[in-house]
Amino acid sequence: MTSSAAETSLSNSEIRSWTQALAEYRQPRPLRSIFEILITVAPFTLLWAFAAYAAMNGHWWGLLATVPAAGFLVRLFILQHDCGHGSLFSQRPLNDWIGRLIGVFTLTPYDYWRRTHAVHHASAGNLDRRGVGDIDTLTVAEYRARSRWQRLRYKLYRHPLVMFGFGPAWLFVCQYRLPVGLMNAGARPWVSTLATNLAICLPVALMIWTVGLVPFLLVQIPITLMAATGGVWLFYVQHQFEDTHWAENSDWNFQHAALHGSSHYDLPRPLRWLSGNIGIHHVHHLAARIPFYRLPEVLEDFPELKGISRITFLESLKCVNLVLWDETMLRLVSFREERATR
Repeated sequence: MTSSAAETSLSNSEIRSWTQALAEYRQPRPLRSIFEILITVAPFTLLWAFAAYAAMNGHWWGLLATVPAAGFLVRLFILQHDCGHGSLFSQRPLNDWIGRLIGVFTLTPYDYWRRTHAVHHASAGNLDRRGVGDIDTLTVAEYRARSRWQRLRYKLYRHPLVMFGFGPAWLFVCQYRLPVGLMNAGARPWVSTLATNLAICLPVALMIWTVGLVPFLLVQIPITLMAATGGVWLFYVQHQFEDTHWAENSDWNFQHAALHGSSHYDLPRPLRWLSGNIGIHHVHHLAARIPFYRLPEVLEDFPELKGISRITFLESLKCVNLVLWDETMLRLVSFREERATR
């Protein structure tokens, strides 16, 4: 990882200057946005239909198509994500309604998600504003102050089987069916969630009527679970890496947290494409209105950004064990490292 070296070479004033430098990339290109929608929706639909046809006729090998279909479903979520930031199109209503429509297929209520995600962007890396739209992360001191039962609960929550297995399934299949966390935030989260739930019933009923219940489940369940796990993994590794940045509110700075608290997840090109360049996350947090397809332009024009907070795919696998923020060493540590420093 190269974030530490890069962090020491940039002052806060230099980091703030990036906001102005990146402003020209915020303008979406309507034809490109439409093209990105088409080349995501069409392959997803064809792969889903192929897998369903194979299942209907007992060609079980055809279910392998659910793997790339899950990848395209992740890409659909990235389109919805850009709509939430108002970056896919210039018109806010157009972004919102496309985002709501995509949310039917990603099982994600758009307005509810957009609100919690906005909180995440406004508070990422702030130790005093944790808890909404992010992954629960305790400091070493907080963990040690917990009871034995509370520490066990946190260990279970951070276990890979929960974080990337049961957790994503629960989030997209169950938790998103109610506006959890925004129960007292007015009518919009409720309307968004319940309307999405009702809208989901229409394509589900149509697909079951068309292909039958069993083929539908054989196709939809693995696509949903794989896409959910992939999405949670991307979100996890973009903030839960060793040299990430956390600070108390009095020392927290938005630009600094964006650039050093979000990773540049340097994936192989095919995965970079499927994930909609969301791995260029430090730039995204610094200027969230940049369309996902313009993020590589930023790295090409400003190559000094490539090395900041950069982690490779192999390096990211080690991030699974990083579960506690050590306020002394200013980095994430594992449970084993925490025990060694007692």
